[in-house]
Amino acid sequence: MSWILLITYLGTFVFAVTGALKARNHQMDLLGAGILAFVTAYGGGTVRDILIGIKPVNWMNDYLALGLVVSAVLIVWLFPDNVIRFRRTIFLTDALGLGFFTVLGIYKSLALGINSGFAILMGVVTATFGGLLADILSNTVPDLLKKGELYATACLIGGLLQVILAKAEVNENLNLGICVVVVVSIRILSKLKRIYLPEI
Repeated sequence: MSWILLITYLGTFVFAVTGALKARNHQMDLLGAGILAFVTAYGGGTVRDILIGIKPVNWMNDYLALGLVVSAVLIVWLFPDNVIRFRRTIFLTDALGLGFFTVLGIYKSLALGINSGFAILMGVVTATFGGLLADILSNTVPDLLKKGELYATACLIGGLLQVILAKAEVNENLNLGICVVVVVSIRILSKLKRIYLPEI
């Protein structure tokens, strides 16, 4: 399995877990959990593919990715009394998903000839819009719009670094790995150190 494919499936799974945990937090049933997990895992990539004009969109005909979403829902369902207490785990799965999907969105956009600036924007969309849609469906203020931590900003910084390293012809796998670590680290540090953008 290639590194980019591994990132795709890891990102899908961790974001599906995040969506299922949100459903659990809002006391939804299994169907609601499935919908929220699916939207969180696929929402950003779907918006990206529609904007770029990719047909069919990324999740069509991929039964393995769909199986990962179903597995995530079942895992959360089988441990209803314990998982919700692990708020750090929920936060970490979301942070990991941000890292994986930022680099994936940029990688796919650059491969299709999108210029660097808009490729970074597509990386941010890929990483954040699934969570945005899931939060809207669960009637909560999206993390993307909250003051408190760096969210999309972490994706922007990691994405910019990814493009710079690509132009410097750094090994592709090393580049992707570095940028995942940067996005996840910024997200976690912003939470721990209360680093955030100025309030408007």
